[in-house]
Amino acid sequence: MSELSRGRRFLVLGICSLSLFIVGLDTTIVMLALPDIQRDLGSSVTGLQWTIDGYTITLASLLMLAGSTGDRLGRRRTFQTGLALFTIGSLLCSVAPSTGWLVVFRIAQAVGGSMMNPVAMSIITNTFTIPRERAQAIGLWGGVVGLSMALGPVLGGVLVAAAGWRAVFLINLPIGVAAIVLTAVFVPESKAARPRRLDPVGQVLVIALLGSLTFGIIEGRHLGWTSPWIVGCFVVAVLALLGILGYERRRTEPLLELRFFRSVPFSGATVIAVCGFMGLAGFLFLNSLYLQQVRGFSALHAGLLTLPMAVLAGVLAPVSGRIVGTRGPRLPLAVAGIGITASAVLLTTVVPDTPIPVLVLGYALFGIGFGMLNAPITNTAVSGMPREQAGVAAAVATTSRQVGSSLGVAVLGGAGAAGWWVMAGCGAVVLGLGILTTGRWARRTASAVPAAAPDPEPRSAVTTS
Repeated sequence: MSELSRGRRFLVLGICSLSLFIVGLDTTIVMLALPDIQRDLGSSVTGLQWTIDGYTITLASLLMLAGSTGDRLGRRRTFQTGLALFTIGSLLCSVAPSTGWLVVFRIAQAVGGSMMNPVAMSIITNTFTIPRERAQAIGLWGGVVGLSMALGPVLGGVLVAAAGWRAVFLINLPIGVAAIVLTAVFVPESKAARPRRLDPVGQVLVIALLGSLTFGIIEGRHLGWTSPWIVGCFVVAVLALLGILGYERRRTEPLLELRFFRSVPFSGATVIAVCGFMGLAGFLFLNSLYLQQVRGFSALHAGLLTLPMAVLAGVLAPVSGRIVGTRGPRLPLAVAGIGITASAVLLTTVVPDTPIPVLVLGYALFGIGFGMLNAPITNTAVSGMPREQAGVAAAVATTSRQVGSSLGVAVLGGAGAAGWWVMAGCGAVVLGLGILTTGRWARRTASAVPAAAPDPEPRSAVTTS
């Protein structure tokens, strides 16, 4: 591998982070557009939930497959293909004539997005070979997740007010094209020296688990929890989970590396990601409907009210990354858990005439918590793992974020006012696991994982073309 200059390495990080930014942005930017979409397309609440979850479920289902595809066919090539599909999907979303077509085009968007995130992480981990620089790069990468998802509602409100809900998709077009060009010019091509084998059975099981579980949760209130369709969905989800646990354990190169879960920090980071992003997605979904349908605010006004959350999350995301790099993940995770829990408890008191300062305080507390959350998730997930396995570990962490987002919209969105208490529970889990999984005992379990992994892959081959 030809060593890149420091400036070139951080330019590669910037390009990869740009891709993560637009994928993360599209998870939340649609939230403030939901009431306008509902009015324009005649959507039901269930249809709005699928507009979000069709995207996040697809992302979650395909991330790990995309990571292995990049290792096999070339990471830059896969990354550019994902950017192109995401950009085309965004264009299609902007002209969707109905809710059904919008959900279909959101799924197309997510197929492209799934090819970007884990592949970009593999590019980063193979670009930054100095451990300290690599930790900084991963911290910045994790911070971008929080920044993009926090800015989504604010930017969405501005765009909806200025040009309608279709503008939240059109904004991706110039960014996507610029990222494709920059990738071609500055990002080196790389492949794994020995790509992991494809695992089609594991992939089908993951899709079956996530799809049936989310369908059952979203449609359960409409069809009835004892409906044969809903009961069947939950049975399929359980069988798919059992299939994953049984089948993947026997594979030499599984889609989902179950050995990673012997690491307490890795397992904890996975659950923290699910709970943290479940809280975020539920918060944004409930808050969007509350501000615009209950309070009667415009999309712009609603977006501006969430600005304290976005600003604090954006400011604290890189701070969290630096703290993780110098002091470890415990402090940021503790602050994240406290902030999310305090915000949720305060928001349980919300009524139609709640004073604006009370709302802003709740949003600010959430911004503090969420801003500190992302960097320690990614860092903890890949810490102690061999460099050649970091991309797979990061893909699991990213998948957990998307699973959490899907469940947040499905569970909190269906729970109504009780959803705030579910969010408080998510924050409490983040706090508890943040303390439990960052001690000496937990770190010892992480150091034992690489030795348990069979036949580790040699260092990736990289060209600087």
